Amino acid sequence: MPLDRRAVVGLLGGALGAGATAGGALAAGASAASRATGTRVVLLGTKGGPTPSAYRAAPATLVVAGGRPYLVDCGEGTAGQLAKAGVDLRSLGRVLVTHNHSDHVIGLGPLLVLAWASGLTTPVAVHGPPPVAEIVRRSVSAMAYDIEARIREEGAPPLDPLIHVDEIDRPGPVFRDGDVVVTCAVVDHYTVKPALAYRFDTPGRSVVISGDTTYSENLIALARGADLLIHEAMYVEAIDGLAASGGPTLRDHLLKSHTTTEQLGRIAAAAGVKKLVLSHLVPAFPSITDEMWLRGVRRHFAGEAVVGRDLMEV
Repeated sequence: MPLDRRAVVGLLGGALGAGATAGGALAAGASAASRATGTRVVLLGTKGGPTPSAYRAAPATLVVAGGRPYLVDCGEGTAGQLAKAGVDLRSLGRVLVTHNHSDHVIGLGPLLVLAWASGLTTPVAVHGPPPVAEIVRRSVSAMAYDIEARIREEGAPPLDPLIHVDEIDRPGPVFRDGDVVVTCAVVDHYTVKPALAYRFDTPGRSVVISGDTTYSENLIALARGADLLIHEAMYVEAIDGLAASGGPTLRDHLLKSHTTTEQLGRIAAAAGVKKLVLSHLVPAFPSITDEMWLRGVRRHFAGEAVVGRDLMEV
């Protein structure tokens, strides 16, 4: 699709839902930033790439604002990570997908089915680039046997009318929930187009999540003056080891699709963000220390910068 159209699609029928309920017991021990602003941000998974790891979970970030949970990306196992973060799956109201690589979207269908099986009765809106509507439809349809059995035996409501997909292929406003405003920018993830970054503006805090991208002026503009930038990072000195199994094609993909730590330092400085968090780490080798990750960043960015960890609140 060209980048001048926006489609709002009700998955298998129905009107667009009103968003999340405020229900959801959230984990205790909120960070100082969340206590001060009322906006929580939890890194559910911080590893980049599709291969499962014993050290880090797949990409997903939780933003809680106005008492409502918003999920950005949904890699494998995200439902379990949400449970560990203290989120009641019945409170799920909005999911935002940055792009349709498997490590960002493969857990989405299972999450929707598991939330519904846990007692979800309110609509869920999925926002993201095409063909996310088709991905959701096929993924949920794969569990038709289970869904039909639970409707028949447990009295669960039909799932299809609760799921609504908002396909986005251009920058601009995504939605507004009361005082929570979400906008997006189109970023550069090589041949995967469109790929999106999201900005949350809440009464107390502004949060930007980059998705996957190489150095992007659009991302810098979106993140201008943000309180928190959560950005993917690639430790370029280690990619030869990662690319060995894929040869020159994989190495070329990595260099054209992701942001080196030095580039990231320039992005954070140009955007003037208050705090930078490195996430979606490529490669996520445990031998790469925090100091190694931050060395390139610090050459260009003097502000606060941290390396993300699964379930870290930032």
